[in-house]
Amino acid sequence: MRVLHIGKFYPPYAGGIERFSAELCAALAARSVDVMMLAHASPGNGRATSFRNDGVEVRLAACHGQLLYAPVSPSFPLLLSRLIGEFAPDLLHLHVPNTSAFWALLTPAARRLPWLVHWHADVPLDVRRPALRAMYSLYRPFEQALLRRADTIIATSAPYRDTSVALAPWRSKTHVVPLGIGESPPDHSSVEKMEIAAKDTSAQSTAWPGTGLRLLAVGRLSYYKGFDVLLRALALTPEASLLLIGRGECEAGLRALARELGIEHRVCFAGHVDDAQLALAYAQAQVFCLPSIERTEAFGVVLLEAMRARLAVIATTIGGSGVGYVVADGASGLLVPPGDAATLASAIRRLGDDAALRARLGEAGQARWRAEFTLDRCADRVLDLYRSLLPENWYPAAAAPAPSPTRARSEERDG
Repeated sequence: MRVLHIGKFYPPYAGGIERFSAELCAALAARSVDVMMLAHASPGNGRATSFRNDGVEVRLAACHGQLLYAPVSPSFPLLLSRLIGEFAPDLLHLHVPNTSAFWALLTPAARRLPWLVHWHADVPLDVRRPALRAMYSLYRPFEQALLRRADTIIATSAPYRDTSVALAPWRSKTHVVPLGIGESPPDHSSVEKMEIAAKDTSAQSTAWPGTGLRLLAVGRLSYYKGFDVLLRALALTPEASLLLIGRGECEAGLRALARELGIEHRVCFAGHVDDAQLALAYAQAQVFCLPSIERTEAFGVVLLEAMRARLAVIATTIGGSGVGYVVADGASGLLVPPGDAATLASAIRRLGDDAALRARLGEAGQARWRAEFTLDRCADRVLDLYRSLLPENWYPAAAAPAPSPTRARSEERDG
């Protein structure tokens, strides 16, 4: 079985979808699936890149930037068509939202194949960017055409599927497959990437800037993540300090807010960190917090990472999001109303005052991850969907998953 995945970006580009899709491809390769990933190079990288990672052939199209979150990549459709001819996939696995996935609609060779559309999230209609809402009127016909053409669709949680307006006409062919992560954090490093990281002077220490309860938050510094709410809650909990990992368009505003609240000495803005530093942060933290304020937070892969690390977690009760499904309130974590700094501060104080509760929630969270959200569980369910789309003789029914791949990589550059 040969499967071509079409994604938006690929690690080390920061993002939960990117990390998950890379891990899923590796897990499928370990199950004797011949996998190729086509995505974009990081915005501003005008060179196409080819390499092999964890048994997966990766092809990254040149990307000259982004326009309202959409990669600007004129070469992408040509590369898609060429790879279908060279790789000869049996089916396409399309990760969306991603405007470049629409090229499959206009590529004759792609239209002859079965499609699985992996619906990670609805298009975020950011009310703070009216242009995005206006552009969605142009985007929606292509989105619906993609879903209409899909043979099957994956939603990452039942709450998200059931509240998605975009998915509503296609629920009969939509299957819920929760995201999953592996037993240990992936290593997306390479000599070249380490050299780039060494030159990145914006990267900072991953140390907590004070004593007391060690809070950890990880994610893009965007408005919907609610990190401003977390800073306001931190101002009400002087016994805690925060390590905030990630970068984004709200970074300057968050730094200014920390100064305004007089808590800058208790907040470390760590920027992007490598996989080893991220794993260390999870190991050393005492509480993980995901304070997102709206349904743009569709699932929260970082919650799985925290649960794997046996961390007590605090998240928010976002209607129609998978967050409330991932975290079982009072059992494997605490849920608070989005945007409510006072209630969030109370939850932080509660965990800070009760080490036994932190330990109980951390153990229960790890058990829930093992039961529901492992990468193996996710990959097996995706593989079952592949088999349902292809003739039985295209993939041996008795084939057993291969051992997990070693993390060896070879890289080469396409000019």
